[in-house]
Amino acid sequence: MEFTILMSVYYKESSNVFNRAMQSIWDDQTIRPSEIVLVEDGPLTAELYQEIDYWQEKLKNVFKVVRLEKNVGTGRAKKAGLEACSYDLIAIMDTDDVSLPTRFERQLSIFSGDDDIDVCGAWVGEFEHNESEIVSYRRTPESHDEIVKFAKSRSPVNHPTAMYKRDLALSVNGYGKYRTSQDYHLFVKMLVAGGKFYNIQESLVSMRMGNGQLESRRGGLNNIIIEVTVQREFYRMGFLSFYELFRNISVGSIVRMLPQKILKVVFRIIRKL
Repeated sequence: MEFTILMSVYYKESSNVFNRAMQSIWDDQTIRPSEIVLVEDGPLTAELYQEIDYWQEKLKNVFKVVRLEKNVGTGRAKKAGLEACSYDLIAIMDTDDVSLPTRFERQLSIFSGDDDIDVCGAWVGEFEHNESEIVSYRRTPESHDEIVKFAKSRSPVNHPTAMYKRDLALSVNGYGKYRTSQDYHLFVKMLVAGGKFYNIQESLVSMRMGNGQLESRRGGLNNIIIEVTVQREFYRMGFLSFYELFRNISVGSIVRMLPQKILKVVFRIIRKL
């Protein structure tokens, strides 16, 4: 089965970390992608351009670069990349994560075994410094019905593990304009459109925790405003009841106003629920 890997990179990312992500999806994989689409989300550093040039030379026509003149955020960058993908199956990869060697083999086996599956995710293992030392897991439910219930309060698929059908994503207008929650927004649109979801019950991607940077990006007033906007849209879609809307906004707003150290602990607890 042919598939595309969709990635986006911006200037704050490390060239060494980007290179490790690329190694994990090409050098290490039991099944390699047919195409890699990398979106340059605005101007990058010289070190990042050097690594991108290296992979372009190594992979030739497999490696496609989409260049954006200015930084527009993950949602808009991924949307531009989605439109440039050639194959019906798209695997998401973050440029600071590590895909385990059998990731694509395991996900392709799900799609080949069930034509009705539209989105397939997996668990994520989180690490701080050493990718072989996993300190926590982001677990997501397995069956479609469990996933729908889970999605009423949080994103039902770990986005860096997602593999989905391009046609369904395009039919719901792809990623939104949001700088955060763009993946959650896309998955709910897919669910409302009738997409069938499945999560593999094992970790297939290792994610850098970033020494609190992740919690920093999730906290604060700006993220509260985005969350309220997204949750209201879910309500207008008919995906949430008024009670679920009120609950999500209330709990989400309180959590995002917590100090960073407490927020980090809260998110670790949430992942275990």
